[in-house]
Amino acid sequence: MFFARLFVPLHTHYLLRMKQELTFALFGNIYQHEKSAAVRQVLSSLQEHGARILMESAYHDFLGSAGLLTAADAVETFSGSQFHADFAISMGGDGTLLRTASMVGASETPILGVNMGRLGFLADLSAHDFPMAVDMLYADDYHVESRALIQVTSHGEPLEGSTCALNDVAILKRDTASMISISTSINGEHLTTYQADGLIVSTPTGSTAYSLSNGGPIIVPGTGVMLLTAVAPHSLNVRPIVVPDSVVIDLTVTSRSHTFLVAVDGRSTKMPEGTTLQLRRAPYVARVVKRVGTRYFATLREKMMWGADGRVKSEE
Repeated sequence: MFFARLFVPLHTHYLLRMKQELTFALFGNIYQHEKSAAVRQVLSSLQEHGARILMESAYHDFLGSAGLLTAADAVETFSGSQFHADFAISMGGDGTLLRTASMVGASETPILGVNMGRLGFLADLSAHDFPMAVDMLYADDYHVESRALIQVTSHGEPLEGSTCALNDVAILKRDTASMISISTSINGEHLTTYQADGLIVSTPTGSTAYSLSNGGPIIVPGTGVMLLTAVAPHSLNVRPIVVPDSVVIDLTVTSRSHTFLVAVDGRSTKMPEGTTLQLRRAPYVARVVKRVGTRYFATLREKMMWGADGRVKSEE
């Protein structure tokens, strides 16, 4: 009997692991029904494993009105960041994952992104592959990438909502305004005053987002830097600059309209002219769940279509 206990087959350990209860917090897109239909696949997979399922209240109400939830689903609800879970699941595109990261905040709950959008640099798991992903989580067969965030504070009018960005913090002119002036200092030393439509300060994660569309370079995640990229600068010699993420960046904005916008991962707030913003690396990270074997450069080639030949061969 003693030896029988010692030599329990490995698959038995796996089954015992499968029986433990894990808690999942679900976040999703509440604007597009077609991006929410796959939630049934997600719920079924979690229920088969006996998981405890929490769901953001707004997303729960949205799915209920669309007929995608039943009382039998036994889903609990929460608001804002008031949840405790082993994993957060983002159902949508990269924008939904960014919002999920802001809700997770300093708890650093690992985030699994299920892609219902288009590009999907962060949310790169399809709904079709989700059952496999749940098995992966219960078997501890995954890895977690730590992604740096930028924290922004204001000296003057307080910022509303989340103050940490996984992608970027953008300082932008108002829609009807002319260019703005952004006096920029690094660790107290004056860098330049940007005359532009705006300035993007991004993490390596955000280098493939808004900054890239404004001519900024791609930076590999895990590189300890921040990137400053001007939006439509009114000078041809202004170029993006990369600085260590150990620095403190101070920005003071003046505008003819006397106001400007601060967008933290796309969530914008109107601020009065003369407000000084201070940006630094956040004291916590976002933890993104990836399948074992996922490679950044392979994802980059696929999403950016590097090496693809777009020419159409003529029919003979």
